[in-house]
Amino acid sequence: MPTLRRATPADAPLITAHRHLMFADNNLATEARFAELDLAFQPWVHQRLTDGRYVGLFLLDDAPAATILSACGIFFGDFPPHYLDTAPIRAYLLNFYTIPSARGRGLATQLLQHAVDECIARNVGVITLHASKFGRPIYEKFGFSRNNEMILTPQSSHPLQIPNP
Repeated sequence: MPTLRRATPADAPLITAHRHLMFADNNLATEARFAELDLAFQPWVHQRLTDGRYVGLFLLDDAPAATILSACGIFFGDFPPHYLDTAPIRAYLLNFYTIPSARGRGLATQLLQHAVDECIARNVGVITLHASKFGRPIYEKFGFSRNNEMILTPQSSHPLQIPNP
């Protein structure tokens, strides 16, 4: 049974690397763009790990090396009171990544349960995420539903490359 470990600020480079691999697995941009993303993301996640707005979760194997098999993050952000929840906070789940050799073992589902439990413990009433084609079945089986969110990237030199569902 994998062991759960919380990320510390020292894990910011690892979380950044996992995020890079997650986007690369989905063929969402070029390696050059991912390198730009890495430079912007690492200090962002380090600050939020430090102040508690980002919680990183890792599942490690039981081997002596304690290899990280799967990871995810929770970003707790300010959000205006809403009819779904009047508390001024939302949880956004992100950065789900499982190393290729550990895929298909239910690790992402285990992490999802841990992440939702963390949100519930913090009395968060709305949890959101963006699902890749790989993750969508896991999230839907868990009870997440699609909504009518739309997105615009004005003046972006990198237009969205969102695959059709």
